[in-house]
Amino acid sequence: MKKNPMRVENLIWLLIALSAVLYGLDYLMVGSLRDLESSFLGNLAFLPIYVLFVTLMIEKILRERERIAIRQKLNMVIGTFFSEIGNHLMRDICGFLERQGELEAHLQVSGGWKEAEYLKAGEFLRSHEVRVDSRRGDLAALKTFLTEKRPFMLVLMENPNLLEHDEFTDLLWSVFHLIEELEARRAFDGLPSSDLDHLSGDIKRVYTYLTREWLSYMRHLQRDYPYLFSLAVRMNPMNPEARAEVY
Repeated sequence: MKKNPMRVENLIWLLIALSAVLYGLDYLMVGSLRDLESSFLGNLAFLPIYVLFVTLMIEKILRERERIAIRQKLNMVIGTFFSEIGNHLMRDICGFLERQGELEAHLQVSGGWKEAEYLKAGEFLRSHEVRVDSRRGDLAALKTFLTEKRPFMLVLMENPNLLEHDEFTDLLWSVFHLIEELEARRAFDGLPSSDLDHLSGDIKRVYTYLTREWLSYMRHLQRDYPYLFSLAVRMNPMNPEARAEVY
C-alpha cells in the first residue's frame, strides 16, 4: 500500500505547529527568551544521543525477531527431516548397536519430562560412548533406504537457514557421507574386517549427531507444539514397543 504524500506532509506540519505551541507556552510560563534558547539548545544537543539510543534499541529488537523467525523456520526443517528420515534412521541403526538397552533407557522421553530430565539425558549422550558394529545389522537395507532419501537430503542442504545451526548441518553432512560410503560398495558380503570397522565408525558418527539433535528437537516440541510432541512420544524411535495408537 502506497503512502499518501499529502497525509505525511500534513502530519509534519501538525508536529511543527504543536512544537511551536509548546515552546510558546514554555515562554509564557518562564518569561525569558534566554532560558528558552538554553532549553532548546540542550534538547537539540541531546537529540543525536537519543536517535542513536533509539536506533540501537530498534536494531536489537529487529535482530532478535529475525533470529526467532529463522529458528522457527529451522525447527520446521528439522521436524521434516525427522519425519522423513531421522526417526526411521534411528530405528534402523539400533540394529547395529551394542548395549542398546542402556541407551534406550536414558531416552524414554515422556510428557512428564522437565528441563532437568533433558539436561540429564544430554549429559548422558555427551559422556556415553556409542558402540556400533556394522556386522550386526543389515547394511544393504540401510543403503537402500538412504539412497532413496538422497533427493530429499539435497533439498534440505539448499535451505539457507542451515547456516544458523551448525549441529544440524554436521548431522546432514555425516548422513551424506554415510550414503556415499554405502553406495560406493556394490555388496557387503566378504568385506574385510578393516572396511567393516570403517563403516561402523561412519554409522557411529551419524548416530551420535542424530540422537543429540533428536533430543533437542523433542524438547522444542514439548515447549512449543504439545500436539506434535504427543505423537513424537508415542512414536519414540528409542522405544521398541512404540505405537501411534492412543491407549
